[in-house]
Amino acid sequence: MQNIYASKPYYASITGIGGYVPLNKRTNFDLEELCDTSDEWIVKRTGIKERRILDKEFATSDMAVMAVQNLCTQFDKDLSSVDALIVATSTPDVMMPATANIVAKKLDLDNVWAFDINAACSGFLYALDMGASLVETGRYKNVLVIGADNISAFVDIHDRSTNILFGDGAGVVWLEPSLDNGVIDAYMQSNGNGREFLNIEGGGSLHPDSKGLIDVEKHYIRQDGKVVFKQAIQSMAHACNEVLKRNNLSIDQVDWLVPHQANKRIIDGVGKEIKIEMGRTLSNIEYFGNTIAATIPLCIWENIKLLQKGDLLMLTAFGAGFSWGASLLRWGI
Repeated sequence: MQNIYASKPYYASITGIGGYVPLNKRTNFDLEELCDTSDEWIVKRTGIKERRILDKEFATSDMAVMAVQNLCTQFDKDLSSVDALIVATSTPDVMMPATANIVAKKLDLDNVWAFDINAACSGFLYALDMGASLVETGRYKNVLVIGADNISAFVDIHDRSTNILFGDGAGVVWLEPSLDNGVIDAYMQSNGNGREFLNIEGGGSLHPDSKGLIDVEKHYIRQDGKVVFKQAIQSMAHACNEVLKRNNLSIDQVDWLVPHQANKRIIDGVGKEIKIEMGRTLSNIEYFGNTIAATIPLCIWENIKLLQKGDLLMLTAFGAGFSWGASLLRWGI
């Protein structure tokens, strides 16, 4: 494909955003009936009151499609101009083909580069950086970056270490070139140190699906909350500070912090570590919970009325692996 920018430096700017969450809700009072917990305890520990749950006859791709359709309606976008489509997900419809392929088919996109990224809760940031890079090369002009997860399908409804946290949803951004606004920098990190502390062991080549796996419950998401809590705050704060340092910025110059919506105490902990002013952190965890790769785009989508064109946003996430990172961008809408 011909380079459309010649030698000019262009940013990958967000020119549209969309979201979708299922209608079904799982409230804290619902969970009180299923395990030893209470609304008061859940809110105090996580800040979550309810989460959305996808009907069993639907899949991750269905939510992604709905989010894209919402974006196109709100921002009058023509899907036929899309060059590439990236889906960040840990809960693909099937092992193969990629969920992005399925989404492309459902959107009637016949000639588009479509692929998945799996970096758990860091997935959207990883995909955003990849999508921005595609635009910056000049070979792609309109790129959809989707974060979508149907994580409730992998939650043990009787395990209060996970059932209180996770919900389903999808968020999407449309990237295209801009001279003025867009992704400025990204700092992405990963290691294998966290495999045992946050995982879904079943379903891959090591432990393929079988009745035996179901019997030993390897198809459920499991986590060591204490380890994840500590690592999440440290890693996200470090990533944010690295991005600030690399760009000769202070936290006072950032208009909004948009952290992964894992736990209200983690969100507050990151804000405290990087010393951002109270009231400048976006959140929607109270009613959506942790939607894995969808949290950051859904959080921006929910709070878009607070943003002004030219605002400086710091996005940060932490996920299984461990994986983590931070992105700095100038808001373009």
